[in-house]
Amino acid sequence: MLIILDDLSGVEIRELLEIHFAGMLSHSPCGACHFLDIEALKGPTVTFWSVRDNQAVAGCGALKEMDSQHGEIKSMRTHPNYLRKGVARLLLDHIISTAKLRGYRRLSLETGSGDAFEPAIRLYESRGFVPCSAFGGYTENPFSRFYALELSDSP
Repeated sequence: MLIILDDLSGVEIRELLEIHFAGMLSHSPCGACHFLDIEALKGPTVTFWSVRDNQAVAGCGALKEMDSQHGEIKSMRTHPNYLRKGVARLLLDHIISTAKLRGYRRLSLETGSGDAFEPAIRLYESRGFVPCSAFGGYTENPFSRFYALELSDSP
């Protein structure tokens, strides 16, 4: 599998993002979903990658710069055909490495709180992310969980 910078112009990546958006909305109320739409993912503070298996899109994820020392993980999603094949772990490790190369001291994320989000939460925790309070423009709510990784402390 190969991780590539993605300009979000391909049909397959847009289809995966539509799956992502629908999944978020099916497990959390609309006001508690904090995903970036396609245009926002193209923004100047966001770097977006897709994971490819030959030409097939296996997954995607993004890194949003909050400030010069703080990044946020956005839009992590594995294609249903590639679940439990290491796609998310590969991409998460890539995002963490990129954040370190950029000199970020902290990497944060917001995710859902229901059972559907448990596999993602286990992955984040396995990489050293710990629960934290709401950050950026987020507010505490029963549908969100917040995590952070202090990059100066991680291997």
